[in-house]
Amino acid sequence: MDPSPKDGESAAAAEPSRGAAPSSGVVVQVREKKGPLRAAIPYMPFPVAVICLFLNTFVPGLGTFVSAFTVLCGARTDLPDRHMCCVFWLNIAAALIQILTAIVMVGWIMSIFWGMDMVILASKYS
Repeated sequence: MDPSPKDGESAAAAEPSRGAAPSSGVVVQVREKKGPLRAAIPYMPFPVAVICLFLNTFVPGLGTFVSAFTVLCGARTDLPDRHMCCVFWLNIAAALIQILTAIVMVGWIMSIFWGMDMVILASKYS
């Protein structure tokens, strides 16, 4: 027994269409929006980034402080419209935040993640 189409429905709508293109998908583009402190992380050579990660792991903020000086040596950042002195001071501010909040473990964790970001950026753009 075939079920009859209900009122308002046609028989063509009840059976799937053959040869029709599959439903079109939506393309989504994801772009990471970085704040000024995060965008100020310099693209360093890989060995320097690993040293900064090591320093940040054992002395919170020290690797970030060292990375600030690589900006003065010409390291590129995601803030091309800002002067290198401004980016240098943003990195110094990030280092101070890490040092001052290390007492409550937040700065130490932030410092390790900051060092990991340095290594990721160095490996991605070396």
